[in-house]
Amino acid sequence: MVTTLTRRSVIGAAGLLGLGPLAACGIAPAYVPADRRAAPDRSEQDNALVFSNWTQYIDVDDSGNRPTLEGFTERTGIEVAYSEDINDNDEFFGKVSPVLAQGGDPGRDLMVISDWMAARYVSLGWVQSLDRANLPNVTRYLDPQLAHPAFDRDRGHSVPWQSGITGIAYNRKALGREIRSTADLWAPDLKGRVTLFAGMDEALGLLMLAQGADISAFTADDAHRAMAQVQKLVDSRHIRRFTGNDYTSDLASGAAVACQAYSGDAIQLRAENPDIEFVVPEEGGELWSESLMIPDRAAHKRNAELLIDHYYQPEVAAELAAFVQYICPVPAAREVLAGSSDEETAALAEEPLIFPTDEMRARLHTMRDVTPAERPEFHQVWGQVAGV
Repeated sequence: MVTTLTRRSVIGAAGLLGLGPLAACGIAPAYVPADRRAAPDRSEQDNALVFSNWTQYIDVDDSGNRPTLEGFTERTGIEVAYSEDINDNDEFFGKVSPVLAQGGDPGRDLMVISDWMAARYVSLGWVQSLDRANLPNVTRYLDPQLAHPAFDRDRGHSVPWQSGITGIAYNRKALGREIRSTADLWAPDLKGRVTLFAGMDEALGLLMLAQGADISAFTADDAHRAMAQVQKLVDSRHIRRFTGNDYTSDLASGAAVACQAYSGDAIQLRAENPDIEFVVPEEGGELWSESLMIPDRAAHKRNAELLIDHYYQPEVAAELAAFVQYICPVPAAREVLAGSSDEETAALAEEPLIFPTDEMRARLHTMRDVTPAERPEFHQVWGQVAGV
């Protein structure tokens, strides 16, 4: 089972300060105009591409092979050099930013970036426009709810790899009642038994939704209002602590009874303890994705687009979803899983944390990106609130 430790939760020091690695060195990240982003495409000469991803974020069989990647190579003849070299959004940004800012070869053709950081790459002009003619499956099968993020309205530069929800996990037996809204976390009997995410980008959306904000178009006042409420909860010692992915350990041990949580962890948490529940609050949960993008000067752009489209075949998307068990960006994969002869695999078609119900979807909202102008001030305030 995949975990979110290395994707949504590990907080880089540069990100907490609201500074990219170049800015931290006193060098402003450089915008690359559209006419300088492409390199001669070697896809026809080289049946190859380089793919950077997070750890444990692709299907692996008992022999250590990656069946969906191997299926792509068998079908197209294109060899994929697959690297799990993304451990943290800010760390990876620091690795590639000196090259991308100078218009150099990034040494990779495809990468998976969390949505809030993807916004930075798009705004800097560090990723190429996608050729939709090479993406017929994406056009046909992409989940409409993921099709128009604020940072890339027409998905001209990004395509979701997997998606998830920020909501609430809690131990129903230990609490003795249901949690239905984020406000329920502030009940007196939960004092000192609640954890929130340490990362501002991870925590803030759910907190603003709880106060009635439209997170797709939130204002600075919305953000400061939510952070001020958390400051009061910190002052009253209601919040046990701010966490990365170690919230799962707190919940499993009983040190915390309720917490902000990711849907991708919930299936595993429930398997280990059936008393653990995951809920999308009545007022809404945050829907996020991590997206495939082709960096500037990539040497095998067409091959990368073919691989993106490969993963949007429902049969391939179903195979990947069955392994990673995040929200599948290809709703048509549900029918593929439902038709499986394996009972456990077929049951995944009815798992709302992989294929959300219509009722759940109605409560999911996508947060706009924090702009470069907003980020330093927001991070300064959030750093004081969360102690990070």
